[in-house]
Amino acid sequence: MFDKIKSFYSISAPSADKVPAHQADEKYKKLRLQAFIAATLGYSLYYVCRTSLNVMKQPIIDAGILDAKQLGVVGACLYWTYAVGKFVNGFLADYCNIKKFMATGLALSAVANCIMGLLGVWHGLAGISSAMMFVMFSAMWIINGWSQSMGSPPAIISLSRWYPLRIRGTFYGFFSASHNFGEGLSFVFVAELVSVAGWQWGFFGAAVAGMLGVTLIALWLHDTPESKGLSPVEVLAGEKTQEQLDAEAAEKAAQAASNAAETQRIQKAVLKNPGVWILALSSAFMYMSRYAINEWGMFFLQKNKGFELMEASIIIAVNTIAGIIGTVCAGWISDTLFKGDRKWPALVAGIMESVALALFLYGGDGWLVNIAAMALFGIAIGVLICFIGGLMAVDLVPRKATGAALGIVGLASYVAAGIMNIISGWLIDGQAVRDASGEIVQYDFSYVSIFWIGAAVISFLLPVLNWNRKQADI
Repeated sequence: MFDKIKSFYSISAPSADKVPAHQADEKYKKLRLQAFIAATLGYSLYYVCRTSLNVMKQPIIDAGILDAKQLGVVGACLYWTYAVGKFVNGFLADYCNIKKFMATGLALSAVANCIMGLLGVWHGLAGISSAMMFVMFSAMWIINGWSQSMGSPPAIISLSRWYPLRIRGTFYGFFSASHNFGEGLSFVFVAELVSVAGWQWGFFGAAVAGMLGVTLIALWLHDTPESKGLSPVEVLAGEKTQEQLDAEAAEKAAQAASNAAETQRIQKAVLKNPGVWILALSSAFMYMSRYAINEWGMFFLQKNKGFELMEASIIIAVNTIAGIIGTVCAGWISDTLFKGDRKWPALVAGIMESVALALFLYGGDGWLVNIAAMALFGIAIGVLICFIGGLMAVDLVPRKATGAALGIVGLASYVAAGIMNIISGWLIDGQAVRDASGEIVQYDFSYVSIFWIGAAVISFLLPVLNWNRKQADI
């Protein structure tokens, strides 16, 4: 059984049918564009399946199915499973057929969403207890967390397998905006379904979106150029000849043992690098404030400012769309205006994020002020994800330890996002005003607002400790 599964997910063998030389360039450009579209849109639809629950929190709480504390735990289940899964699946994807790997993850995520919707229908018909709904929702979101971790690695690997170095960064920049697009689509598309048909249909809609993504990936996300009868991407792009690649492969095989030992030595040194851990903590607090808005922003707008579901979803969607601007511009700003120095733009973005969050939480219920707050917040978060969530840690370590540094930062970030969810749910429920029967009549967001802003402030202060730190001599 294991051998069959391993064989099914193995990298595709080179095709015996070679593409004629005069057709190779045209076919290569066509297939690599299809792979880019499938990876980018497919990963966007991953995010629709990941963030669907965020839209349904208010109707689920109002229906008395789950409370804020329970929903906080459910959300944490996804982030913690995702943190571990992203680490494991990042290694597995290198050895896999990326089409099958990525499609499997999205299919599982769609199924988890569909089961959540069916549980909602079952609750309405049979009156399942809140405790049982909590257990089942948690189980489905654990499955969703793991399946979500199967999205990013194969998508990024596809860029490596299909795009030459000289243009890979450009396409990676566009791909990096896929999660913003997916979040925005979720907040608008899923919210519309919920407002029209009920919260259960929000999960069904996310499941349908996921299966559309599976179809797109199955049709257009090609595994390797060699599996399509083409030469390796280095040869197609004119970077190297086949003879050079064969010689390099032989040399790498001869050096594999020593390289592995050297890489392990460097990775162990990275684990002892205080600069990397400072950035990991900074990213952890930044992810707390980031996901505070993504997870609880709509609920806050509905319960504290009186917005309707679609109004709240549009306001939060502005944050995700504005994040595209921050993500795309971040690298160019630091390289061009600051000559590769990330600390100043990161500090400015951190301050802007904190100010925007305060404006959102305390700026009143005007439509424009909330839109402006989310636009500034989204741009700032886009920059911070690029810098604190990745580049600044990479700058501190040798190339061979890039994966180790990113693994530490990523693990800390998503563990913190889960912790934020639980603390937020506890504070929101704990400070709520209740009537004599114990029913909540009003929510008080005073303490949770301080928690969210505090996380944002700590996030931009921590990197100051690294202000004069250079890449470690390992």
